[in-house]
Amino acid sequence: MKLSGIRGAGKADSWYEGDPDVLSDQLDGFLGDVPASINDASLPVPGAKVIIAPHAGYSYSGPCAAWAYKCLDLSKAKRIFLLGPSHTYYLRGCALTKFARYATPFGDLTVDEPIVQELRDTGKFQDMPTYNDVEEHSLEMHLPYIFKRITQTFSSADQYPTLVPILVGDNKGPEEKQFGALLAPYLQDPDNVFVVSSDFCHWGDRFSYTTYAPGCDVNSLTSLTYKTRRPTDPPIHESIKLLDQLAIDAIAGGHHDDFVNNLRKTKNTVCGRHPIGVTMAALELLAQEAPDAEKYKFKFVQYQRSSLVEIFSDSSVSYASAYAIV
Repeated sequence: MKLSGIRGAGKADSWYEGDPDVLSDQLDGFLGDVPASINDASLPVPGAKVIIAPHAGYSYSGPCAAWAYKCLDLSKAKRIFLLGPSHTYYLRGCALTKFARYATPFGDLTVDEPIVQELRDTGKFQDMPTYNDVEEHSLEMHLPYIFKRITQTFSSADQYPTLVPILVGDNKGPEEKQFGALLAPYLQDPDNVFVVSSDFCHWGDRFSYTTYAPGCDVNSLTSLTYKTRRPTDPPIHESIKLLDQLAIDAIAGGHHDDFVNNLRKTKNTVCGRHPIGVTMAALELLAQEAPDAEKYKFKFVQYQRSSLVEIFSDSSVSYASAYAIV
């Protein structure tokens, strides 16, 4: 199947700045606020070929995403796999783009047609419907950051890595492992990097998630209502942080089953849980083949929230950034 057309930058001028100069200055500011070294490693972290980063509007999650992108090692990259969840339609399995290029205010990113076709030939992938591809923000919100970091890494446009966008649907644990096994060889390839798109807890009545841990006891989870709107032991935002930390700990532990079981228990609304799950499954396979305590596990470097929830009528979305060395 021949790829064709350009996917427009539909969220520009709304979710992020559409003027390339203004956007460039904003991203430079976000990246400049990140320290020059993390975990005793100078940035970018050598070998950090995988990141998790959020996908909300840049005024909300842009500063948090900068931590992941400043860690990302693009020095050997020839292609960038971008995995995100589907927000605009129900998808089971995974889907590939039909577009040849993805636009950003800085210029277009070229989709890697041979790799997309190679994945399509496995028979395991669907095609993204054009409308849903265009509307999906979980992929688009990473494109300006990717373009920015590419231009910081490579001096010539002919060196720019290509893009492999993959939409990851509502798969169960065993299906995530199957796609993880399929993508593991690509993850192992030194020419490839992976960007995993996810926000963390979406808390509030408008998200149909008001889970609360009274006394910080995760074995006594309950759902708040307007009748229990302002608990103080702990404050709601501390309970949200606890729920997120449990998910973060499960991801950082490197065992896919632990992450699946954590979400089964807490029902935490980590919207990119399936892209994270697929990537964790791939990393876990690679770790079995070449055990190395410093590799194949995510290290989290930043956690932020859109607001600190105090009462039932409030809401917030959490953001986290992480990297893994491969």
